Amino acid sequence: MNYLVYINGLGPNYKGDNIYEFIFSDTLEVFGENWESKPANGYPSPPDLEYIKKVGTLINEKVEFDLVQDSDVFSVIDSMDGVIALGWEKEDNEKDFSIIKRLVFHFGENENSVKDKLYERDIVLQFEKEVVYEK
Repeated sequence: MNYLVYINGLGPNYKGDNIYEFIFSDTLEVFGENWESKPANGYPSPPDLEYIKKVGTLINEKVEFDLVQDSDVFSVIDSMDGVIALGWEKEDNEKDFSIIKRLVFHFGENENSVKDKLYERDIVLQFEKEVVYEK
């Protein structure tokens, strides 16, 4: 089983679509550079390559997330401890979270749960066929 261990915000592309990598591992014993930085302030990097088993990319102009990696208060370690989510949908004037459920993703959440939450909003992660890294 694969678990969500990091959401990497890549920012908007040239068309204004928000791009996020949902990074999954088969273990929760993961770590990345600057995960202990408190506050995170954009310093943390995705987990070390040895832990990454699957990466799903979300490209969508409709959904924007606040991420723990950019927090002015918390660290990624806080997310690992369940204090804060890895990522949560930003509030805006167009969405009423009393009507639709806010998207929130936690460290260690299984892959099917992540995909199901997104699918409820007609959003599908695009997965690489095979994760290959050059050394």
